[in-house]
Amino acid sequence: MKLNVKINEKTYSVEIEDLNTRPIIAVVDGERFEVTPDISPVRSGAQVPVKKEASTATESAPKKMDVPSPASNAKSLPAPLPGTITEIFVKPGDEIESGQVVLVIEAMKMKNSIRSTREGKISAVLASAGQTVTHKQALLEFE
Repeated sequence: MKLNVKINEKTYSVEIEDLNTRPIIAVVDGERFEVTPDISPVRSGAQVPVKKEASTATESAPKKMDVPSPASNAKSLPAPLPGTITEIFVKPGDEIESGQVVLVIEAMKMKNSIRSTREGKISAVLASAGQTVTHKQALLEFE
């Protein structure tokens, strides 16, 4: 999908690969960016608020996430890598979808969006922003 986006009185031609994937891959003047909206996928024609910062994609194509099926019955979500929690997007009581970004871990100066491996209700968030976590440390628990 091609869009014209006006930012600070300047118009950019932007090509969006798929609005229903996360992160959204946007190509602006030949440069690829990963954009993660603050809301879930939207219907055509709706306005989409996005975070202020977009990071440049390091690969020429978006990464395919290996997300287990929603039938997964794991009671907790382990850290897939060691690092520092920089953002948390969920709280106890939130209903989340499989594949939804729940937090960001920074490791080796790279921000990694951590996605839920299942759908369900969050019973506890076991980490906090600024906390250093180890590989396989439980980050949150499901009911």
